Amino acid sequence: MSAVSVDPSHETRFIEMVFPEQANHYGTLFGGNALELMGKAAFIAATRRSRKPIVMATSDKIEFHVPVRVGNLVELTARVIRIGRSSMTVTVDVISEALISGERQLAVRGTFEMVAVDAAGKPTPIEANSTHTPAH
Repeated sequence: MSAVSVDPSHETRFIEMVFPEQANHYGTLFGGNALELMGKAAFIAATRRSRKPIVMATSDKIEFHVPVRVGNLVELTARVIRIGRSSMTVTVDVISEALISGERQLAVRGTFEMVAVDAAGKPTPIEANSTHTPAH
């Protein structure tokens, strides 16, 4: 079996289905669960970009546009848009998709500051030769 070469530097995507245990009493995705999914997407994008251990420093300007109903899919797209010495800014879009009709809407958008850390948990530089990511 041979290795598959993939360039993960541009964006990270994954899809989840919204189940009742993720919903609030209105039958829509609970905001805390949306943030958890977004944090996971930001973490994966930043880790793939830097190939270093990553922690979240901040979540900024989380915008909830439309509710996501139980039974809908959510497609998360995370992009590294800024790279500093040891930190990266990652934007995450959450698209809600009605499974039967295929209707898609931007549901949530947010920005996260992710920091590369060493074994002691201290910020560590992101190597210049790690996978290049163009700004979007």
